Amino acid sequence: MKITVEVECTPIEARQFMGLPDVQPMQDAILAEVEKRMLAHMDRFSPEGVLNAWLALFPQNPQQVQELFGKLFKTGQRGSNGARASSE
Repeated sequence: MKITVEVECTPIEARQFMGLPDVQPMQDAILAEVEKRMLAHMDRFSPEGVLNAWLALFPQNPQQVQELFGKLFKTGQRGSNGARASSE
């Protein structure tokens, strides 16, 4: 024997029928807090903010750029064990 019961109700009605608490006020408060925090930090994620943060990582004068490239090429010539890489 197989019995199928189909109930059509909203999620709120189902929670009330099952005796579960109404969590909508808590969800509203949490979403309001998340929105407030996102808006407070929105300027950090604007294209200009991201570009400024990214450019701040790079040296600003030519002397520092030259030193950075020198270090880059020196470390590129060494193998993982510190020995100079052989050219084939």
